[in-house]
Amino acid sequence: MQETLLNLVANANKYLSDYILIILLVGTGLFFSFKTKFVQVRCFGEGMKQVFGNLKLRGGKQASGISSFQALATAIAAQVGTGNIVGASGAILIGGPGAIFWMWVIAFLGMATIYAEAVLAQETRIKDANGEIQGGPVYYIKKAFPNGFGTFLSVFFAIAAVLALGFMGSMVQSNSIAETCNTAFGIPVWVMGVVVAVIAAVIFIGGVQRLASVTEKIVPFMALLYIIGGLVILCIRIKFIPETIGMIFKFAFTPSALIGGGIGYALKTAISQGAKRGLFSNEAGMGSTPHAHAMANVEKPHKQGVAAMIGVFIDTFVVLTMTALVVISCLYAGNGPLAGLTGDAYLAATSGAGAIVSKTSAVQMAFSNALGSGVFGNSFVAVCLFFLAFSTIIGWNFFGKINAQYLTKNSKAGTIIYAVIAIAFIFTGSILSNDLVWELTDFFNYLMVIPNVIALIALYKIVAKNAKN
Repeated sequence: MQETLLNLVANANKYLSDYILIILLVGTGLFFSFKTKFVQVRCFGEGMKQVFGNLKLRGGKQASGISSFQALATAIAAQVGTGNIVGASGAILIGGPGAIFWMWVIAFLGMATIYAEAVLAQETRIKDANGEIQGGPVYYIKKAFPNGFGTFLSVFFAIAAVLALGFMGSMVQSNSIAETCNTAFGIPVWVMGVVVAVIAAVIFIGGVQRLASVTEKIVPFMALLYIIGGLVILCIRIKFIPETIGMIFKFAFTPSALIGGGIGYALKTAISQGAKRGLFSNEAGMGSTPHAHAMANVEKPHKQGVAAMIGVFIDTFVVLTMTALVVISCLYAGNGPLAGLTGDAYLAATSGAGAIVSKTSAVQMAFSNALGSGVFGNSFVAVCLFFLAFSTIIGWNFFGKINAQYLTKNSKAGTIIYAVIAIAFIFTGSILSNDLVWELTDFFNYLMVIPNVIALIALYKIVAKNAKN
C-alpha cells in the first residue's frame, strides 16, 4: 500500500514541482524584488541590526504576542531543520551539486517574498476575544478577497497548512531523527518515534509562550553547533573547496555531464530540485512563517519584514550552504566515494537498492569520511539533526494549530483533537518509508503555496508602500 501511495503522490509532485512551483516561486520573488526595489539588498543591513542589534536569549514574557527575536527564532526553528541536512543532500544527489546554485537563486528572490509575507501578516493581524494576537495567511487572504472566493481560499489554505505542517511535515522530521539515530546509536526507529512524540506533547501543551521560550534558546545553540562542526570538516577538506565551489557553478548549467540524459532534462531536474528543496528549507512563499511574524511586537510592519529576510539568509546562505559544502567536498571532490562517477554509474551509486549513499545518510557519511571515524561523525550529525528537526516539529505544529483553530473557530475540543492527531503522526513518521513521507509533505507544501501567492500578489501595494516608507 505504501508503494502504491508513493507512486501516486510522486507522479503528482513531478508536475507541481517541475512547472507550477518554479513559476510561482521565481515569478513571485521577481515581482516583489522589483516592486520593493530589491528590499533584500537595500535593507539587508537594517534587517541584521533588527535581529542582532539588541540580541537577548531571554526575550521575557510579553503582555500579548512575542518579541521580534522570539518571532524570528520561532520562524527559523521551522525553517532550519531536516531540509537543511537531508533536503539539501537529496537535492545534490538527485540534481547534482548545481542544484545548490538554484537554491541560492530561490532564496535570494525568496527574501523579497518573505518580506511581503511578514509585512502583510503584521498589517492584517487581529486580537481575539481573549486578547491574544492572531495572524497569518488566512487573514491576509480574507483581506485580499473579502468575498466567497476569499473564504474558499482561506479555508483551502488552512486545511493544507494543517495537513502539511501539523501532520505530514512532522513525519519527515521524526523520520529523519529516527533514521540518523538508528545509524549512529542503533536505537530502533519506533523507540525514537515514541521519545520524540512524548517530548513534543509536553511542549505542545505549554502553548505559545513555552514555544517561544524553547525556540529562542534552541535555535541559536543548534545552528551554532552545526556550523562549528561543518567548519571543522571544511578545514580538514580545505584543499578541495575550490573544486567544490567550481562544481556548484559548473553543474548548475551543465548537470547532464554528471547525471546523464539530455541537457534539457538534466537542467530541469537541477532547477526543480533547487526549487522544491529550497521551498522546504527556507519556506519563503509557502505561508508558514507569517504565523510567527504576525505575533511580533514591533513598531511597524517593515521592521518584522526585514527581520524575516534574515531568517531566509541564515537558513539558506549559512546553514544549508554549510551542508552543501561539506557533502560536495567530502563525497564528490578529490578522493570522495562519488568522485568521477557520471551517468549510469552515478545514478546506481545514488539511487535504488544498491545505492552507496542516500539523502538521509549523506551528511553522516561526509562527516565520517572527513574525520576517519564513523562513530563520531554519525553521532555528531544525529545529535545536530535531532535539535534541528525537533525545533521544526514544534514550530510547524504551532503554525498548524493556528490554522486548526481558524477552521474550528477556536474550539478547545478541536485544538485537543488536532494535538492528539499531530502526536500520532510524529510517531507514525518514524516508522514509514523515507521516500513516502517526503513526497507527502512536498505535495501539501505545494498546495499551501498556491492560495498564499495569489493573496500576496493581490496585496502588493501594501507591501510596496511599507518598503518605500
